[in-house]
Amino acid sequence: MAGRRACVLLAAWLVAAAAHGQANENRTLELDGRAPVTYTLRTFPVGAHLERPASELAPDSALNAANLLILQLSTGDIESAALLSNAPRRRFEELLTFRERFGEEEFKRVFAQYYLPENRLIAEIAIEKHRLLIWNLQDSATRIAGQFFVEVDGRYLMDDRPNDVRTQLHRVLEAYQAGKIGVEPKPSP
Repeated sequence: MAGRRACVLLAAWLVAAAAHGQANENRTLELDGRAPVTYTLRTFPVGAHLERPASELAPDSALNAANLLILQLSTGDIESAALLSNAPRRRFEELLTFRERFGEEEFKRVFAQYYLPENRLIAEIAIEKHRLLIWNLQDSATRIAGQFFVEVDGRYLMDDRPNDVRTQLHRVLEAYQAGKIGVEPKPSP
């Protein structure tokens, strides 16, 4: 019964931030003599990941896909989680390997940590149909984590296939992790 109650509470936390994104801001990243990366930044208020959803959870945005994915992973449902990937077989095999290596309870704990109150969904970075969600996870060796998604036929899936846009998003994540860029809105002229 306690496990079921925890699952219900976790589900309530999972679907929060979709309605609380801030205005979009276009930006360009220019670092290390590489080609510039132009992207759209969307930020979220503190605690946005803890609020209840207005409707049923579906992968109709990157944030909702992430929430659904994390809910499935935090309960150990790797089959359903793998179906939220554009490379589901490979994702299933990776998740299965991870769960076997660390055990089911640690597997669930790692993914449930996204929804601890001290953690924060920082931003969504968009380039074309691709998205990067940037998280600040307080109880993690990797404090700044990223999740990559792509829109396919109106659904957002984990972007598990190498591609040029995902590489650009990864450059933005690395720049944020290194402190070279922030997500604070730029002042108006």
